[in-house]
Amino acid sequence: MTNWIKNQTPLKPTFEIGVIQLAWLGDSVWELHQRLRYINKPAKSKDLHLSVVEEVRALSQVEYLNYIEHLLEPSEIDLIRRARNKTKRSPKSIDPAIYAKSTGFETLIGWLFLYNPNRLSKLFEHLEFK
Repeated sequence: MTNWIKNQTPLKPTFEIGVIQLAWLGDSVWELHQRLRYINKPAKSKDLHLSVVEEVRALSQVEYLNYIEHLLEPSEIDLIRRARNKTKRSPKSIDPAIYAKSTGFETLIGWLFLYNPNRLSKLFEHLEFK
């Protein structure tokens, strides 16, 4: 289910994209990935939507990040740390530490999607076995 990522052509970094912009992009990439995982499951659209929402919520993202953390390179861990430190506000309904860590997860996804889609694909494949 990751062929769409493998077919991306990596960008050459020509300018620094902020971690918040990378998180914004990573959020949409992660949601699209989850939607593609559920596309072939026979269910009502409401049920599919609720399933995807469960996967993309901050607490689930933190669980996924914890699952792959041992596979991450030092530069990827540093990117996640930078994103966590950049997060100043969070929704009242969620623990700020959870929100910050999920922002780090989204930032990693956004960065890998742009600059190393093959690596992102491998991490997503690893998550399929979670």
